Amino acid sequence: MFSSIPSQYYVIGSTVMAIVMGSFVMFVRMRASKMPTNEKKIIIPPIAMSSGAIMFLFPEFHVHPMQILEAAAVGILCSTILIATSKFEVKGQDIYLKRSKAFAFILVGLLIFRVVAKILLSNSIDIGELAGMFWILAFAMLVPWRIAMLVQFKKVKKTILSKTV
Repeated sequence: MFSSIPSQYYVIGSTVMAIVMGSFVMFVRMRASKMPTNEKKIIIPPIAMSSGAIMFLFPEFHVHPMQILEAAAVGILCSTILIATSKFEVKGQDIYLKRSKAFAFILVGLLIFRVVAKILLSNSIDIGELAGMFWILAFAMLVPWRIAMLVQFKKVKKTILSKTV
């Protein structure tokens, strides 16, 4: 089905989609900082993203074990940057994700890293495998970040509750 389409079109198409999605994420994150957050808003993104694992049912997206480890390691490494820049602030009884001036630059930097890596790696790794690796990288980045956010959120929430009692 896909074999008649040259692989460079997949690279171009997926790169354009990455830029569109990255821009969308930045827009959503900037708007989200204007509204209070809660556990549900922190937990839902990794759960929603997990549906993407369905791609691994198809042979085109199978990833070798070493590639899984490499992608997960890079994702976890990138998550440390997001964890370090994600802080909460209390306004009244509400908890907000504090806007970090560095957040937009970090997202742009990660997007540029992803695009450059995809262009360089697409010459040596099949585009389906590469898609699987980038999904693993993104998921391995999102899960630790959201777990750290949830832990931090619960600590802040606990301090609010202890002050009101």
